[in-house]
Amino acid sequence: MSQQRGGQERPGSHEEDDRKVRRREKNRVAAQRSRKKQTQKADKLHEEYESLEQENTSLKREIGKLTDEMKHLSEVLKDHEKICPLLHCTMNFVTVPRPDALTSCLPR
Repeated sequence: MSQQRGGQERPGSHEEDDRKVRRREKNRVAAQRSRKKQTQKADKLHEEYESLEQENTSLKREIGKLTDEMKHLSEVLKDHEKICPLLHCTMNFVTVPRPDALTSCLPR
């Protein structure tokens, strides 16, 4: 691949060719390394995405369960408020709670 001028080889052209070949090879290896690193980074991001999706699904499921439990407990509380003697007792408005005041409101 040496260059000739008028049938003669230029001095130093063989060295230039070798330098170009080495530079190309070095560049090719660096490009492969860069592509591999980029692929690994993309794979890691995809794994993180999958993990976060699973966590999100799990958290949504937990929110649903807690919402159902809250509705149930609200209903239980509402039903209890209807029959709770402490809520209907006239002694509820006493500022200092006394054990005898509370027991007087309880059914005997």
